[in-house]
Amino acid sequence: MDLDARREELIDRLETHGRVTDEATLDALRAVPRHEFVPESKRGSAYEDRPLPIGEGQTISAPHMVGIMTDLLDLEPGDDVLEIGTGCGYHAAVTAEVVGADHVYSVEYQESLARDARRRLDELGYGDVSVRTGDGKEGWPENAPYDRAYLTCAAPDFPDAVVEQVRPGGLLLAPIGTGRQTLIRARRRADGSLDREDHGGVRFVELQ
Repeated sequence: MDLDARREELIDRLETHGRVTDEATLDALRAVPRHEFVPESKRGSAYEDRPLPIGEGQTISAPHMVGIMTDLLDLEPGDDVLEIGTGCGYHAAVTAEVVGADHVYSVEYQESLARDARRRLDELGYGDVSVRTGDGKEGWPENAPYDRAYLTCAAPDFPDAVVEQVRPGGLLLAPIGTGRQTLIRARRRADGSLDREDHGGVRFVELQ
């Protein structure tokens, strides 16, 4: 079975089992070639529903988790989205399929990963995704406010700077916790506080 067919089979399975439900999310997962975002040696495993190593001690998230997070962010075309932890660029590409590449701003701590992700996104038609190297805890203030923000890595709590860069009423999503991690979705109130929802236990690499 070729890689495109395996991708279709995986996404069909996620839909059938109800792990991913939003039609725009499913379309985005179908559109993005995950095998292009993993090392050559891992391409045969690209459509197994599990994380894979991408170098620098980082991983590409399992497809179901990217789908769940995209669903929870309740994205609309034109939403401005801040991503903390570009990694290989896969999650940014899925987000770009929903909101538009020019509405995605991604911060990566490792220069080598940011450089490779930028090149890969450009080659695959997502060149308008903005990627910079920096400390994700500081967000990307120049492009704020954002409608949505998410972390692809676990943090003790939502970084204050990232919270401040999300508009009132906007959503944040992140794996929160240093030992046991929980996927938390939060809506920013007008006073800057967060209305939080628990979406179950997860396991991510930690924010650098």
